[in-house]
Amino acid sequence: MTTKERILEEALTLFAQNGYDGTSVDQIAERVGIKAPSLYKHYKGKENILNAIIDAAETRYEEYFGSDRNFGKLPGNKEEFIQMAMGKISFTIHDPMIGKIRKFLVQEQFRSERLAEITTRHQLDGIQRMYMRIIEGMMKVGKFKNDDPELLATELTAPVVLLIAKADRQPQLDKEVMESIEKHIRHFCDVYMTCNI
Repeated sequence: MTTKERILEEALTLFAQNGYDGTSVDQIAERVGIKAPSLYKHYKGKENILNAIIDAAETRYEEYFGSDRNFGKLPGNKEEFIQMAMGKISFTIHDPMIGKIRKFLVQEQFRSERLAEITTRHQLDGIQRMYMRIIEGMMKVGKFKNDDPELLATELTAPVVLLIAKADRQPQLDKEVMESIEKHIRHFCDVYMTCNI
């Protein structure tokens, strides 16, 4: 790992623990094992570090989770839908970078309009839009009952987002949370899918 990457990793850890205002450039440099002036060779300051972290997290999230523009192949049946959803959720809960960025954003969303927008996009609107597109596509091929895809996406994602927050607060309940999420998704599929195979 390069010094530049280590700066981002340690800064994110500190931001998740102490918040943005509660973290200094000196603390970041100390965690990396360098002096603050050396850190400035890589980043102009704390805000540049934050911007680089957000850019890296956005790229990672798009690559491994997806979005309404990039969600992969439409599932062909209930089990594929469940596997796809559980894979995305497992990534969200278990990826160390995404977990830290989520904890950081939850804290900072009330202090920064930009971070509030990012939090809303990743924890509500973006997930809901992605699943709306997936459900809409599956409706067109007869896999879901004809209904309001936006409403169905909200019904699917809202409880999952709450359970992910529970896993963030109480990581010892990870297995229980994952089981509850899968149970919810299976029930959702039983109610709204036309074919339960």
